[in-house]
Amino acid sequence: MKFGETFTEYLQTNEERFREKCCHVEYKRLKKVLKSCRKCRATGDSSSDNNGEELPQCYLYESCPVCDQKFFAELMKEASDIAGCFSSRVRRLLQFHVQSGMQKYFIFLRQCFASPQEATTQECRMLVEYVTMNAVAMRKILKKYDKVHSSVNGRKFKSKMLSEHMEILQSPWLIELGAFYMNCSSNGGDPDGLRNPFTFDLSDSGGMMTLILPDSVKLEYYLTCPICLELVFNPYALGCGHLFCKSCVCTAASVMIFQGPKTAGPEANCPVCREEGVYRNAVQMMELDLLLKKECKEYWKQRLVDERAEMVKQSKIYWDTQTKYMIGY
Repeated sequence: MKFGETFTEYLQTNEERFREKCCHVEYKRLKKVLKSCRKCRATGDSSSDNNGEELPQCYLYESCPVCDQKFFAELMKEASDIAGCFSSRVRRLLQFHVQSGMQKYFIFLRQCFASPQEATTQECRMLVEYVTMNAVAMRKILKKYDKVHSSVNGRKFKSKMLSEHMEILQSPWLIELGAFYMNCSSNGGDPDGLRNPFTFDLSDSGGMMTLILPDSVKLEYYLTCPICLELVFNPYALGCGHLFCKSCVCTAASVMIFQGPKTAGPEANCPVCREEGVYRNAVQMMELDLLLKKECKEYWKQRLVDERAEMVKQSKIYWDTQTKYMIGY
């Protein structure tokens, strides 16, 4: 079965499974745009061969202004909508799981006795499938664009998506979803016995999470902090997608650990890619931290002791400074 048919079947099946409408890649419509463009180019080529006349301007370049105006603008909007839809659904899914105490009780009441864990893991599988199917659809349609136009504009568009943080497979929420999936599986919450698309491996150099796509493509997410070069502890993902320990990224942004990375100024940049303004949208990776707590108990306990000691030290310095400022000595 061709991918177009598989994707259409997936959309028809999941239209009923998802409780609310989700954005998808308009694969069929974009394919028609490329098909009409291919006919256009074929007509232009044949007219040039027959009459010996010069080709129109749009055929001299590795792009088509008419096609591009429809194609890339629509695809960028779809990529943005898919990323927004995915992150909001994952946040809502994880909200009940990561809270504790009274917060969890109130969320439980607000959701009118939230679905049991089996339904939650089913929702998780649906979101993983949603990500992988749309990612494959986008990759295939861009590849088809480059083939039709004999260009590299499709690859350039993928690079643009990465720079604007719209590449759904690089979203920190996908790592959180994978950690959630494995946390539920270890608690016996995946009774169907379906294959988990995520795997988690620990080595001397750090941890790695792997996601296996439907066409056997493997995506690897390294869980080593680029600053301390150890397995991330109390991890935060900045707006650019890079992953750090909370204490490391707070030090890099010149803020106290107890204040958190979100209090960093807009001029603070990512220690890896140097992009500014990425601290405001930092994501606390609570599910990933929970997974590491289960898998690396001794390491996690030692890092907790070290971070608390550093936090107490920083708090003392901070309040001593504030006291001196208020009373004058």
